[in-house]
Amino acid sequence: MNNGKLGIAIIGLGGAVGTTIVAGIELLKKGRIDTTGLPLAGLDAELTQNLAAYEDLVFAGWDLFGEHLATAAEEHEVLTHKQFVAVEDELRKIKPWRAAANRDFLANIEGENTFSGGGHRATIEKIRENLREFKTKCGRAVVINLASTEKLADEGREIFNSLAGFERALDENASEISPAMLYAYAALAERVPYGNFTPSVAADVPALVEFAKKQGVPVAGKDGKTGQTMIKSVLAPAFRTRALRVEGWFSTNILGNRDGLALSNTDSLASKIKTKSSLLDDILGYEVEDHLVDIRYYKPRGDDKEAWDNVDLSGFLGQRMQLKVNFLCKDSILAAPLAIEIARCLDLAHRRGESGVLEEISIFFKMPMTRDPAARPENALHKQEDILIEWLGK
Repeated sequence: MNNGKLGIAIIGLGGAVGTTIVAGIELLKKGRIDTTGLPLAGLDAELTQNLAAYEDLVFAGWDLFGEHLATAAEEHEVLTHKQFVAVEDELRKIKPWRAAANRDFLANIEGENTFSGGGHRATIEKIRENLREFKTKCGRAVVINLASTEKLADEGREIFNSLAGFERALDENASEISPAMLYAYAALAERVPYGNFTPSVAADVPALVEFAKKQGVPVAGKDGKTGQTMIKSVLAPAFRTRALRVEGWFSTNILGNRDGLALSNTDSLASKIKTKSSLLDDILGYEVEDHLVDIRYYKPRGDDKEAWDNVDLSGFLGQRMQLKVNFLCKDSILAAPLAIEIARCLDLAHRRGESGVLEEISIFFKMPMTRDPAARPENALHKQEDILIEWLGK
């Protein structure tokens, strides 16, 4: 069932996470690393036998910067020197396609490797051409959005509520339609599954969910649950189980990679804060009045992120207590494996004939999409794992 190559087309291919994904799989193919860090690698073979093999993954994608991936990897400094040397030749062979860009949605990141001229329909056609050519080389494909975070879009606009309205807005080159939405639409038009690893608004608008169902294609998102939020989705259920009340939760991050630079823009930061703040009240069952989330771009750290949490709790007899967590990690080392697994699951869902929102892989996201837009997503990590394993075992 998993025969042939699976192509993963990455939006933001030349970023730190994109280059880490490609380098990691190439190192795995060469036997230079094992599968540590890949969440589905350690599951029973019966559960994962129909997923695409890691060795069968191939890559292409779009980026605002046109340098081949060896140059990009040198810039991001995620790989060790030995790892870089081992896959340098493979990275040099991959150069990003031209990307869609709109400064109204992403102000802090500028590159010259972009589409020139034309409106929304012309941009979509160029993306579709890339995907059609890619599929001739690998048979089937998945699109994963790893691009820098766009500003918070107004999801309540009428044009996003139906496919017909969205189509008209495309024809009119509506300014409310973002690059992330254009990529999602193009992928679905080519019947290619789409996963949104970013906080940007894309396939989660009703119009594109409708399109995914019409095209018979699965979609998933949004915003990869990598470090701090993953820890939060473990600790919060534990507090609830022990009837400890969370009086306040302060979370802060510092990071210096391209994602951090994008988030230094206030509009882009608003998108990220929304997804990072969304799960705590759902897990606990009540509103934490003093739940504060802060993210800062701090250039000296590069990809070495620091996430710090302070939790104020009250317990039996009203006694107060605190928990402090300091998570120092490489952002891309946590994110890359999740994006790989999302792509493998979306591919499996597509081959099974599933379409629309694939909420069974919510374990990988901060703000999981649900089939019923009015439903509250499951955010507790242990429950999400049960849902994923049950789905894999179908």
